[in-house]
Amino acid sequence: MNYNLLLLFLFPIYISAQCTCEQSGNTDDNNKNQALKFKLIAIASILVAGALGICIPQFGKMFESLSPNSNMLLVVKFFAAGVILATGFVHVFPDANESLENICLGDKPWGDFPMANFVAMLATVAVMIVETVVTSLFHRLKRENKAVQCVGDEENHEGQMNVLTHTSNGHAHGSSQILLRNQIVSQVLEIGIIIHSVIIGISLGVSTHPKTIKPLIVALSFHQMFEGMGLGSCIIEAEFKVATVTTMLIFFSLTTPIGIAIGIWIAKAYDENSHTALIVQGILNAASAGILIYMALVDLLAMDFMKANVQKSSRLQTIAFISILLGLGCMSLLAKWA
Repeated sequence: MNYNLLLLFLFPIYISAQCTCEQSGNTDDNNKNQALKFKLIAIASILVAGALGICIPQFGKMFESLSPNSNMLLVVKFFAAGVILATGFVHVFPDANESLENICLGDKPWGDFPMANFVAMLATVAVMIVETVVTSLFHRLKRENKAVQCVGDEENHEGQMNVLTHTSNGHAHGSSQILLRNQIVSQVLEIGIIIHSVIIGISLGVSTHPKTIKPLIVALSFHQMFEGMGLGSCIIEAEFKVATVTTMLIFFSLTTPIGIAIGIWIAKAYDENSHTALIVQGILNAASAGILIYMALVDLLAMDFMKANVQKSSRLQTIAFISILLGLGCMSLLAKWA
């Protein structure tokens, strides 16, 4: 009986020893100089991999087989959509849950409410609202311009010429709507990717464990390359001007290296178990996960599967399914290290 009472009193002490919510001390493995070398290698490796990934679809424009309307580009997009979907579900969402359900935050409101799921849901709805409002605004502006143009047509043209003008305007309207949607998709997708890229960069930058950093260099390099391929294929279909494309390519390529540099800078003062760090990282990761999952399912996969050449070809559908599974598999495998 006395032993049971002793265990009863010692159990809370044991639990508190397992999670002190304090910054961990130095260990033999915390070789900061060696860790810094690996971080610098990580900056170079991830920068090159990200730039290569996002530029591959741009280089593909030089080949007819990778033109925006080609089946080959569609297959690449299906693979990239699988990568982005797995990134949201397997990489970002678990990190959000880990942060917002951390015992260091206490039970209320974090412990007794699925906060990460809630934030991801809000982010998903927010993206849907933005897309709907922008597209609706575009429709209204087009209708107003079309009404003005029709009045001019009636004054200057008659008969068949007027009909042909209206028909061509209809085709132009349809293609402009698709182009606008592609532009919205690529920009919102880049925002979602950038958010979590900065976070994972900071996480690597503040680490002082060489054994932790070494496998992350390879994993995150492939991670950035695959994500870059997905974003790059969306940018092609958006048909932005050269300046906009260049800006988007640079932003994507630099975000994770910048995150690592920020992590190195704040490493001494950064406490990953502080309330502020856990809440900010958790909310941003959850929002990023919601954006990525929505974009992959609704704006990439659903839209591409509805295209005429996919609907008419069972062979292309099979290849598409295989490409998606390959994308999911590659990123899910990387989750073991990153």
